[in-house]
Amino acid sequence: MASSVNLSEFSNRPVALVTGASRGIGRGIAERLAQDGYAVAINYVRSQSVAEELAAILQQTSGDGWALQADVGSVSQANTLVDRILARWGRLDVLVNNAGITSVGRADLLDASEAGWDTVFATNLKGPFFLTQRVCREMIRLRADGVLNGGTIVNISSISSFAVSVNRGDYCLTKSALSTMTKLFAVRMAEHDVYVYEVSPGVIRSDMTAPVQAKYDALIEDGLSPIRRWGEPSDVAQAVSSLVARAFPFCTGQCLNIDGGFHIRRL
Repeated sequence: MASSVNLSEFSNRPVALVTGASRGIGRGIAERLAQDGYAVAINYVRSQSVAEELAAILQQTSGDGWALQADVGSVSQANTLVDRILARWGRLDVLVNNAGITSVGRADLLDASEAGWDTVFATNLKGPFFLTQRVCREMIRLRADGVLNGGTIVNISSISSFAVSVNRGDYCLTKSALSTMTKLFAVRMAEHDVYVYEVSPGVIRSDMTAPVQAKYDALIEDGLSPIRRWGEPSDVAQAVSSLVARAFPFCTGQCLNIDGGFHIRRL
């Protein structure tokens, strides 16, 4: 855990860490939080040029952005990520656990491999759990030091937490577990004024869904969700922005379904 900071060395701008923020939903969230006045740590694994381009845009338009490479599936790399943020800004007000990967090879449930399972679980569940654990410890310390009044953690899950795909079993299981993780940390951190939420996107236009665009175009037209359009990263970003702004001050552990109504059972 980082040592106490000298408040005079740092600005008062709040700081947000968005994992997997170089493109897609993560990029949309990073852009929106920057517009909301946050200094944004843009975490990426491989897309260095894209992440640095986004950081430069945020520097020019919104104030402060920083591209940081780290595989959040590695606890040591995630800890180093937090260390670097605290060394630069002296605070961390918001964590958005957005980084995630789909099933390796999208194998049938009966053909799923141990190696694929380990890879997906490391990024989608182990990583968010231990990164959240570390950030919560730091938020408690920073609040005791008078740096923070509280904090916000948002976990980006998926409709795959309840709508199963038999060729993505490991992915579905991680997203389902992320929902429970949200509730666990919400209960643990409420006394410290750190609120924890889940945002569950539906079919969102991104590089992850681009290969199956034709499939979802047809499903959406046929009424996959009551609101018959693709979701956009900005839709998810709006939800995160509202939660971070404490638009719902008597609420923690809640899930916002940003899915056009897909979650509603219909006859």
